[in-house]
Amino acid sequence: MVVGQLNKVLILFILIIYSNQNLNAVEFKGKFIQGSFILGKVDSNSKVTIDKRSVKVSKDGYFAFGLGRDRKNDVIVKVFTGNKTKIYEKKVFKRKYKIQKIDGLPEKKVTPPKEVYERIKRENKIIVNAREIESDLTFFTKKFINPLDEAIVTGVYGSQRILNGKPKWPHYGVDFAAKEGTKIKAMLDGTATMVETDLFYTGGTLIFDHGHGISTLYMHMKDIYVRKGQEVKQGDIIGTVGSTGRSTGPHLDVRLNWFGVRLDPASVLDLR
Repeated sequence: MVVGQLNKVLILFILIIYSNQNLNAVEFKGKFIQGSFILGKVDSNSKVTIDKRSVKVSKDGYFAFGLGRDRKNDVIVKVFTGNKTKIYEKKVFKRKYKIQKIDGLPEKKVTPPKEVYERIKRENKIIVNAREIESDLTFFTKKFINPLDEAIVTGVYGSQRILNGKPKWPHYGVDFAAKEGTKIKAMLDGTATMVETDLFYTGGTLIFDHGHGISTLYMHMKDIYVRKGQEVKQGDIIGTVGSTGRSTGPHLDVRLNWFGVRLDPASVLDLR
């Protein structure tokens, strides 16, 4: 009887020690390379900072962040649980990016005339505001699906764009070539935070909020089937492929963001 009680006490003691040791433990899903989306998991009572920036932690302990295209420094993740703090320093690995030349664009789309500058600034502000939304949604914890059933990848994240022979900003999305009118599926559950049918650069454009600063963008669309504020389920048909905005042919450009940090959609999609 005494031996049995001692064993129970010993087991309880071991469990307490083990629990304390793992109180600040964190799990990471995703590769620590430039452009990647990272999903984290901690004790639900924990607080987390990424490079001194506080991030939301869901009631189930999930949080998310991303690494920019040109990120050079290591990531410093701090987990605060009770009066305990644990620091994780994660090395960020560099990538090599392709050079992509695109010719045949209308000159005003490569170097916009001065009369459209104000329009571009106004549209950029709308996009920035949508990307800065920090809701309590937790859809970002689920696995993404491809937006098209069949399509050819013609543009990849990070590639240096040379338009009509002029070096421009890198490409921050994944381009899928498909026939005009091809149906587009929602990659993840979300809420439409921006619905625009005719932006100067991206034409028909949608932005969905997935929670904690994670958003997705769909560009160059012909038809849009959702309205601002509408909730969609993964796999819902949200519109069709077009060639609107700065485009040389029918295709879909999808983007992934953590607030203003542009991430590689390929880090969450199965493009094999």
